[in-house]
Amino acid sequence: MSVRYLSAKIAQQVDEELMSAAGAFSLDQLMELAGLACAQTLATVYDRERYPRVLVCCGPGNQGGDGLVAARHLGMFGYKPTIWMPKPGSKDIYKNLHKQCTNMHIPTLGTSGDALSDALPSHDVILDAIFGFSFKPPVRAPFDAALPLLSQSKLPIVSVDIPSGWDVERGNAEGVGLEPDVLVSLTAPKEGSRAFQGLHFLGGRFIPKTLEEKYELNLPPYPGFAQIVELPSNAEQKL
Repeated sequence: MSVRYLSAKIAQQVDEELMSAAGAFSLDQLMELAGLACAQTLATVYDRERYPRVLVCCGPGNQGGDGLVAARHLGMFGYKPTIWMPKPGSKDIYKNLHKQCTNMHIPTLGTSGDALSDALPSHDVILDAIFGFSFKPPVRAPFDAALPLLSQSKLPIVSVDIPSGWDVERGNAEGVGLEPDVLVSLTAPKEGSRAFQGLHFLGGRFIPKTLEEKYELNLPPYPGFAQIVELPSNAEQKL
């Protein structure tokens, strides 16, 4: 039985239950596990000897928090991450995660679009942690100018949970989203990612069996002690 792809409504319900008595997780626990999975995905596909310089692009919400955690882990893995967050999150958890990166001597770019365009040529791969599954078009400033810059850079892109600019159910129907090379879905893949054609990983090795069974997620087994598992490509699933 194949893994279940989640609608926006079900994805939200699963997230809420993870932080209720059903899951008993705190938000910072979930961010830590998600960010570690994202860092492990990037490190699995893009070797640090060839792709050491990672530009971590963070939005102001929980997705950006996952990106900050990933940046810290990538630094610990021996990569050279740089953070770009034009609209830093206002919550204490976000500020603390950024402080942890600063304590690791991970630099943060200025918030302007020029800072992003100037930085892109000196990086090897992008981690896209800008928008999460709650994103609704249109893309607003400053990200409306940033997404084209990221696409035009021709750098490989690893997106977190859903590519930035994609609708969680309709995918890149508006044609304004990124087209990443790698996607790491969190908890379970989202309906909009059915159209994704690149390498697809799942990072959700924290779902309680009770929730997996309740929502019939049909999660694949994770190998060994890995925090991620590669999902079959869409082409393979259609065979």
